Amino acid sequence: MNTFQKYYNAVNFLESLDNLPLKGDYMIDKDHADFYLKRMDYFLMLIGHPEENMKFIHIAGTSGKGTVTNMIHEILYCANERVGSFTSPYTVTSIEKIKYKDKYISPDEFADIVDYLKPYIDKAYLLCPYGRPSYFEIFLAIAFLYFKKKKCEWVVLEVGLGGRYDATNIIKKPIVTAITTIDYDHTDILGKTLHEIAYDKAGIIKKGSTFFTCEYKKDILNLFREICIKNKVNFIHPVNLSKDYRDNNKILAREITKYIGIKDKYIEQGLKKAHLMCRFEIVQDKPLVILDGSHNRSKIKAVLYDLDKIKFRKLYLIIGISNNKDHISILKQIIPLADYISFTRFQNKSRKCAHPKELLKKSKKLMKKNIKYTITLDPYKALSDILKLANDDDVVLVTGSFYLVGELRKNWFSEESILKNRSSSFL
Repeated sequence: MNTFQKYYNAVNFLESLDNLPLKGDYMIDKDHADFYLKRMDYFLMLIGHPEENMKFIHIAGTSGKGTVTNMIHEILYCANERVGSFTSPYTVTSIEKIKYKDKYISPDEFADIVDYLKPYIDKAYLLCPYGRPSYFEIFLAIAFLYFKKKKCEWVVLEVGLGGRYDATNIIKKPIVTAITTIDYDHTDILGKTLHEIAYDKAGIIKKGSTFFTCEYKKDILNLFREICIKNKVNFIHPVNLSKDYRDNNKILAREITKYIGIKDKYIEQGLKKAHLMCRFEIVQDKPLVILDGSHNRSKIKAVLYDLDKIKFRKLYLIIGISNNKDHISILKQIIPLADYISFTRFQNKSRKCAHPKELLKKSKKLMKKNIKYTITLDPYKALSDILKLANDDDVVLVTGSFYLVGELRKNWFSEESILKNRSSSFL
């Protein structure tokens, strides 16, 4: 039997629940949007509300929320705190979403918790007026149960989508809430304007907490201030004049952890230690291969900022994007820089991918003259072909989707290696 078969069976069970209808189309019905929080609350009630008696730091934002979550986790770990964190999405394997101290949840513990939850999932399916819990909601419940088992004092919680009606917003009394930046993403759900998007994300701001943001747009800051005043929440705006987006993430993590009493030496240790897979991750030299899961305009802008610091001859681009993203805002930034482009897709069965031929069509007017390009439906073949073409002084960039870069990362690091080591720091 495969060493991790028990884990794979658990993951398959969770993912296969998508073949059952889910009551309510996520956040589309704005008149009854609290439906989703009620469903999460019902499920947590069934399992005894494991999320209670933990100190939460809740992080939202269009870009950078995963990075800030990771930074705060590493800082608290360096300070020898009992810290857990929940992030999304994963890149290679599911356990990456749940971390305690310096390790992801073990595959066996993950599978055991899934087995424990199955009768409760059945019960919710039969009795809950809001229907069965979603994949994300069950995953969050797994995290809460694991953190309770580990007796976590601190939990750093990354919002899945938006904020106001996200399942993570079920927590009652966070110590800190934070929003990184606001930009256009998930506009079909969160709203067409930045004000609408900001208002949704600001739903995590709760009475009794302290709110932090590194957002710089004045109208958005004014909205946050108004909400904080209404909820009698302390408002802290770390000011950073640097154009380096990484500095914004660092200053936010630094100020939050200072506020909760962490010493400077642990803060600096944690910031040095913090890194995330598939965020401008260099996995190979000669040619230099960079994996970055950027899937909106602000994330792509950050990629270009980093890319500008690297000397290279040609840029070979492998790109695939989810169907529900703003393709043009991504393509118009990165396509003009590429010397060779492979339009491809990811192979995740539960997510809709943009048609590569549509991406090509939208990119035609953005390309350099006489550029070479291809459409390859097999992402692994797209990678293999480009690695054969690129020279030692070229850059190969894989981007557009975490699903794509997560799949192709397996070319260098297998899923089994992550399951065995339960860490990205050994890479």
